[in-house]
Formats: sequence, C-alpha cells, structure tokens
Amino acid sequence: MSFIETTPSSQAQGEVRELYERQQGAFGFVPNYAKVYCHRPKVMRAWANLQSAIKKTISRKHYELATLSAARALNSSYCSIAHANTLKKHFYSTDELKAIIKGQNNSPLSDGEKALMSLAEKVAVDSSTIVQADIDELKKCGFSDGDVFDVVAAAAARCFFAKLADGLGALPDAPFKEMGEGLMEDLLVGRLIDKVEPEVI
Repeated sequence: MSFIETTPSSQAQGEVRELYERQQGAFGFVPNYAKVYCHRPKVMRAWANLQSAIKKTISRKHYELATLSAARALNSSYCSIAHANTLKKHFYSTDELKAIIKGQNNSPLSDGEKALMSLAEKVAVDSSTIVQADIDELKKCGFSDGDVFDVVAAAAARCFFAKLADGLGALPDAPFKEMGEGLMEDLLVGRLIDKVEPEVI
C-alpha cells in the first residue's frame, strides 16, 4: 500500500520489472517500498549504488547499528524492523537487541558502539546539534575520521530512504511481522504493518 498508484507486479516491464525482480530476490516478494520507485527506477538504482559505496568502508555490524538508530529516530517502522532483523540474525539475541534498543545497562554494546548509535540518532533528529565532543567520543574509542564519516553517511542516507518511503505511505510488508518477532513493541515506531500480503512476480 502507498499514497500513489504503483505498477502491479503482473504488469511490470523493462526497468520496473528488473527493479521488482531484484527486490524479490532479496525478500521473496516485491516489497511496498520498492513499488513506489516504479515511477523513477533510476532513483532506486542510484540509492543502491550509494548504499553499496557506504557499506564498503564500514563494518556490517556498525552499519546496521547506525542505521537502526537513525531509523528509530526517524520513526521508520519499515527500516527499524528490517535492520533489527539483520542484527538479530547475525549479531545479537532477541534479549540483547531489546537491551540495545532500550539503552539498558546490560546492553552488549561497547562504549564506541554506544557513541556510534548516539551520533547516528543526532544526525537523523537534528544534525545541527552535533558538536565536536560527539565526534571526539568516537575517536576516543578508536574510530578514525574516516570511520566517523561512515557512521554519519549511513545515518544521513537512511534519512533519504526512510523519508521517501514514509512520505509516500509505503507500509511495512505483512511478512515483516515475523521479522520483528519479540521486538515489535520497540520497532513499530511509525507506520503499522500492512495487512495485505505482498505481490510476487
């Protein structure tokens, strides 16, 4: 579902069909967020290239932590669920992830990772509030200037993606309910999950 008309999977041709097929390859269905790009598939390709460039110089865990923090600050249920699921699949248990999201004392995060998530949140909420001390906190924990750039880039890029999807009313897809199992209360920070099953090509 979205606020604009989108091309049904059964009618997709050319660049739009290629876009849908790429996204279905990742999820097993054509996600709602992908369908809003049917009018401008080149923008989705540009987004994919930007994301790929950012990921080349940041660890997967740090990318996911920065993205999750930015997504929650942006009230993006879609991105919060997707990236929390990646963290749960590859790095943390459900209880550990809950502790991270709630900022509890038993969080498995290092001081550097806590500073990383704090900076990413500030980027998403109001980057003009960031001060030198925020950067120095990461550098005290061993982050280089390039590492700091990567964190800010990951959070800033998430602002584009999350705001475009939410701005066009793309709902988190029905299967995302299973992705957020055990964490849904903390991840549904914005739009609710779609009740309609997604399309497949």
